[in-house]
Amino acid sequence: MTTTALHQLRATYAFIERNANLVKRYWAWEIVWMVYSIAESLSVSFIGLGMQYISGDSSLDSQYLVLYLVIGTLVWRFLSSIFYWITELISIERWEGTIEYTLMAPIRRLTHMFGQTVFAVIYSLFFTAVILIVTIFVFDLNVSHANMFGGLIVLISGSLSFIGISIMASTLPLLFPERGAQMTHIVIALLLLVSGVYYPVQVLPKVLQKIAVFSPATYVLNGTRQAVLEGVRTPLLWEYIWPALLMGILLIPAGLYIFSLAEHYAKRSGKLHRNG
Repeated sequence: MTTTALHQLRATYAFIERNANLVKRYWAWEIVWMVYSIAESLSVSFIGLGMQYISGDSSLDSQYLVLYLVIGTLVWRFLSSIFYWITELISIERWEGTIEYTLMAPIRRLTHMFGQTVFAVIYSLFFTAVILIVTIFVFDLNVSHANMFGGLIVLISGSLSFIGISIMASTLPLLFPERGAQMTHIVIALLLLVSGVYYPVQVLPKVLQKIAVFSPATYVLNGTRQAVLEGVRTPLLWEYIWPALLMGILLIPAGLYIFSLAEHYAKRSGKLHRNG
């Protein structure tokens, strides 16, 4: 039993190392993506300053507006980065020409997914931290009152539910080799719409507000904003943490089960060898 567990741990690390090597191999692309992400985040954040200029109301707290948008941008960048790393699991394997070897290897799918998700979370945290540092420097934001630790706890709790959603969405490239990867954008776009990334959920139509209750990103965004904008202490953030954790507990097993069904179907129907 100990030998089996050790084998699975080594396999998990192998997937983490493989993804790290992919990042190193295409380091120039990573720099391009980092610059693009920083520019996009700054562009959205400048809307906060623009609101004061457009409205002509000098009483508007532009620093608060900027930080509100910064938090939304960074939280969404973190969650969507996890989403894409996991949903592109099949695309990466097809791209590298290893999909048949990986999915037919004598390892548990949980081991495979765990290695992929651990790397996704670490990569996303690093990416988000770099953008945060640059944004604070550019806008000279005062975050001395912010509860950064509490915000991090909320982020991590939300990442679990996004992992479950991502595993489910990763079945699309598996089942639809030609356009499956593009279909995953629908999932992330719907979550972006209802979760209140750049605006309060309360401005949405009533129907979308009801849907927002089922989005883990809604709780992550609200909790992170409470921690950073208001400096709310970590124990008081539990009302945002527990729904995200509960969704993660439900969605991860559901995602693994759905992926196993899709994998078995793909193997029977001969979809693994197609490069789409």
